[in-house]
Amino acid sequence: VQLQASGGGLVQAGGSLRLSCAASGRSFINYNMGWFRQAPGKGREAVALISRSGGSTFFADPVKGRFTISRDNAKNTVYLQMNSLKSEDTAVYYCAANSRGALGYSTAADRYDYWGQGTQVTVSS
Repeated sequence: VQLQASGGGLVQAGGSLRLSCAASGRSFINYNMGWFRQAPGKGREAVALISRSGGSTFFADPVKGRFTISRDNAKNTVYLQMNSLKSEDTAVYYCAANSRGALGYSTAADRYDYWGQGTQVTVSS
């Protein structure tokens, strides 16, 4: 599967952005999806996950209550709605996918086999 992330940009603190990740190929519903981010000088961290059916979601503590993740399996797309953005949310955001079933629903980046190209999110304070 190929992933194409979009929707990043420059926004003021307190603002919102919605990231999209469009997947090509078949059987999108078989893929666990995740959003990760990497800030300059830091490692890649999981931000939000969504299971294959969309019935389970996970959010990292720094984004709980501000970010939501959703997927539209008919459109082969996963979304990350980011509200109340803070300067510390500035990073390159990546979408990722794996078809490892329940074991693939994980915050570990090495569980993900497919990655999008990344989209820059910059929050100005």
